[in-house]
Amino acid sequence: MPRSRSAGSERCVRGGPGPGLRQPLSPCVAGERLCSTEEATAGSGTYTRHGFIFSSLAGCLERKNEDNELPVVSVVRDSESQLLPNVGAVVTCKVCSINSRFAKIHILYVGSTPLKSTFRGTIRKEDIRATEKDKVEVYKSFRPSDIVLAKVISLGDAQSNYLLSTAENELGVVVARSEAGVQMVPISWCEMQCPRTHTKEFRKVARVQPQFLQT
Repeated sequence: MPRSRSAGSERCVRGGPGPGLRQPLSPCVAGERLCSTEEATAGSGTYTRHGFIFSSLAGCLERKNEDNELPVVSVVRDSESQLLPNVGAVVTCKVCSINSRFAKIHILYVGSTPLKSTFRGTIRKEDIRATEKDKVEVYKSFRPSDIVLAKVISLGDAQSNYLLSTAENELGVVVARSEAGVQMVPISWCEMQCPRTHTKEFRKVARVQPQFLQT
């Protein structure tokens, strides 16, 4: 369940401007609980669940009062807001931690465009490869500090936590360093090798497309 933002909820539905006026915008993130459906009506960029209004995207919270009606709560992206990861986007990310079930990552680029802020994401074990999913092992696919190309498949169900997939040939690890601290070279779709020590390590290796070579 997305986390509550009680203080923001109070600001978005009470003590605002008069009818027809808009309250100054305040930032919010995807999946954030904004207020109760008894206090406002869901507008664009939001959805309702279990009697509450949630943001469906990262942007700015807006409240507009209507005559004799509940205020309308919307989430908008202003013209100066940064590019955000959307479902289907190919992103460049850095692996932060791994366990037996998933890898936690930070999204750094959307396509070739760097993000102003870092977004968290998860690559689940079942989303690493398209085939032989039952044989996938996370630690043989990614290691902390790896740079990975992945595709956004869902906004997920937690605040600012995107779900990503590497289940395509073009997706996976693009930059990894060996235990000796040297950038490794891909030698197959599942292995990389340290050019200094010649040690081989398992990875889910990406077949890099030309437009992503600069990352």
